Amino acid sequence: MKRTTLIASVIALAVMLTCPATADDVKTKIGAAKFDLAVENLLVALKSDNCGLKKSASYMLGELQADKAIIPLMAGLRNAKDDCERIAAAWALCRIGDGRGVYAVKQAARFDNSQKVRSHCAWYYNLYVQSGTFAFTPPVSPTMQLSSR
Repeated sequence: MKRTTLIASVIALAVMLTCPATADDVKTKIGAAKFDLAVENLLVALKSDNCGLKKSASYMLGELQADKAIIPLMAGLRNAKDDCERIAAAWALCRIGDGRGVYAVKQAARFDNSQKVRSHCAWYYNLYVQSGTFAFTPPVSPTMQLSSR
């Protein structure tokens, strides 16, 4: 079962990558049924133990602007152990643009435990949601503080 799902996800990913277009264009081109099947397969891939597959699925769900993915992506943003998985989920949520997901990214930009995740969330929020919301300043190291005196 896992192998079949993985193969179907890879095929869906390959189809989407070979014809870059907007989500509506893809849905029109391949049909709503196949689009929904691709989204369902990508949602199954989000539950995988394979970190790379989860990141790829998050990316594709964002590209497809799949509304069905908002809650699973929000869960990934909040609960994933790997920073890269949380960053991919944040990017996808900003690309989808739903208010719930965008709010989750904004909160992660403020409160995530990882500086890397906070920076990426702020960047994606500025890029896709509202420019200028977060200011970017380089972190000040203790040696920089001493040398400026």
